[in-house]
Amino acid sequence: MFRNLARVSYQRRRLVLAGWVGLVAVLLLLAFTAGGAFRTQFKLPGAESQKAFDILEAKGFSTRTGPPSQVVFHAEQGIDDPAVREAIDGLLNNVQQNVQGVSIVSPYEPEGARQVAPDRKTAYAQLNFTDRSFEDFGPVADRIRGYRNEVHVAGLQVELGGDIFATMSQSPTEAIGVAAAIVILLIAFGSLLAAGLPILIALFGIGTGYGIVELAARFIDMPNFTSQMVAMISIGVGIDYALFIVTRYREALNAQMRPADAVARAVDTAGRAVLFAGMTVVISVLGLFAMNLALMRAVAIAASIGVLMTMLASLTLLPAVLGFLGHHIDRFAIPKLGQEQETSSSFWFRWSRVIQRRPWPALVVGLAVLGVLALPALSLRLGFGDAGNNARSDTTRRAYDLLSAGFGPGFNGPLLIAAETPGGASDMAALGRLSGTLNQTPGVAFATAPIANPEGDAAIIQVIPATAPQDKATADLVSRLRDDVVPAQMEGSTAIVHVGGSTAASQDFASYTRSHLPLVMGVVLLLSFSLLTLVFRSLVVPLKAVIMNLLSIGAAYGILVAVFQWGWFKGAIGVAKEGPIDAWVPIMLFAIVFGLSMDYEVFLLSRVREEYDRNGRDNALAVADGLAATARVITAAAAIMVSVFISFALGSDRSIKLFGLGLAVAVFLDASVVRMILVPATMELLGDANWWLPRWLARVLPVVHVDATPEEEPRERERAPLVRV
Repeated sequence: MFRNLARVSYQRRRLVLAGWVGLVAVLLLLAFTAGGAFRTQFKLPGAESQKAFDILEAKGFSTRTGPPSQVVFHAEQGIDDPAVREAIDGLLNNVQQNVQGVSIVSPYEPEGARQVAPDRKTAYAQLNFTDRSFEDFGPVADRIRGYRNEVHVAGLQVELGGDIFATMSQSPTEAIGVAAAIVILLIAFGSLLAAGLPILIALFGIGTGYGIVELAARFIDMPNFTSQMVAMISIGVGIDYALFIVTRYREALNAQMRPADAVARAVDTAGRAVLFAGMTVVISVLGLFAMNLALMRAVAIAASIGVLMTMLASLTLLPAVLGFLGHHIDRFAIPKLGQEQETSSSFWFRWSRVIQRRPWPALVVGLAVLGVLALPALSLRLGFGDAGNNARSDTTRRAYDLLSAGFGPGFNGPLLIAAETPGGASDMAALGRLSGTLNQTPGVAFATAPIANPEGDAAIIQVIPATAPQDKATADLVSRLRDDVVPAQMEGSTAIVHVGGSTAASQDFASYTRSHLPLVMGVVLLLSFSLLTLVFRSLVVPLKAVIMNLLSIGAAYGILVAVFQWGWFKGAIGVAKEGPIDAWVPIMLFAIVFGLSMDYEVFLLSRVREEYDRNGRDNALAVADGLAATARVITAAAAIMVSVFISFALGSDRSIKLFGLGLAVAVFLDASVVRMILVPATMELLGDANWWLPRWLARVLPVVHVDATPEEEPRERERAPLVRV
């Protein structure tokens, strides 16, 4: 099949190229004209914060269902200065009259008396919004920013607090990462044309994947970061897949094959590995379905689309483009770069022999490195960072600092207790006693009196913690209120009380993720193990792959904890302060990194298996030859991804820093410690046992060739003169 697919793509290359160009054009046109809108809708069924939200929505508190936001004022002359008060009142009136779905509590109203700092130089107005998707807050935030910019009073500082006002600026470091990737490709291939092919395939994968995801957004709620995620994954796998196919194509040309036969050979070897590696990535990201969250299902679908379209481009478009280039693939060569070496004299062949002579020390050192790096992961604390991590140029960071200085850090993340009160006055009296107890509870800075709805069948209490939203003490306070304080005070009452608010919702999501992470990991590991067993017809190789990938991902978790949670070397990448690991990062990191790691596993071991079958089942020689043939390309692919991912880690957004550093570390460790040390060491120690498969299982498993079909190989080796242009 692969051979025929390659030959058809090669022979009808003009039609294939035109088809792909047309497909990209049509999909992008449809995306811009008929595509859906990205909507970040997050629901956590069954969580206490969700139950509190449902009470707010159903009982007349709809303006409390949106994310908490503030307009923060600081005036050295005091907020009671007539000019200052006139400006603040004017700004709040503009917002109230021109922004729909908002209620405002002014610091000059009796209800907002506690919104003025003791020195009366700092105050804030509470903005309460109705619920809507995060994207729908964009125009609202822009309008309020405009009114803020119209305030011009000497000595008055006006800042906007809350996630809806945060600015998401593009970091220049990302362009540096892409530039580094291009340089690495040039070094790996030594030719401008060859280096451009992986970029070309990645672009077609991004274009088609983005178009399909945009159309899917008409029917599925896709979060607003979906397109960036599809682009990131498509770049990663597109460069990987094209690197391996182009490398095999150049090897075949150097063996004096005709271009048509070289394309067939490349797709029939590396192309098979691309297919199974791509399937492994898809399996990994589809494991997010086990989270049972609509948001994660949408992410999994979008990522799978990006991988599948990039894989299809690698198997069809790339052979067609190679057909146009032929022997000219090395045109515009850079002297002394990308030159091939004889396998037996290459550095990687010699390196493999060094490991094979001393496999036990290599195994112990490799495991020790990963084990030590993974140790901090035992202290992993999930949660979410707060605005105190934003850049000082961001208005939300300045608002956060003003609130912390004037009132205390807890004012940046209030809790909201929502209650149904079927008992009427008796329930309201119980809530009043609860408010008094809350004001005496350690960790609580202030709690309001109960605020009833017009019908009198529900009420809310706002609770201000004494600590910042991302602090462990705040998470402990949420648990203590839910488990001890609220149940004890409401005992005997008919009121149904839930502790909610954005800070509590963050803790609920962290708990939900923590409880579902083992399930997601188990599903991904089982499916990946099954696929690798089918591909390599071995139980030992898949088991080792699963264990080693877990070690490299565990080490990445450990480094994230050390840097972001403990604060080690935080200044090196611009982390403002210690805090929890964003709850979505470990599960997304696992799904994506496991898939990418399996890419390298399939590429390396498929070549080892190919050499093993070819050389008469000499395991040691097969490992050395396989490593020598693939290590350079694996190293180049990993270096490219590390460059791109680390550029995200140097940006300004803390969540992106977390994700970028985690991806970069995991890929680096996988391509270095795992592939270059642990794999050759364990394969040497196990010998032929690497390929052990019970006879009964061998009889029932279908035969799948991830390498070239041995009996077909000789027929391709028609020699043609080697032409260098």
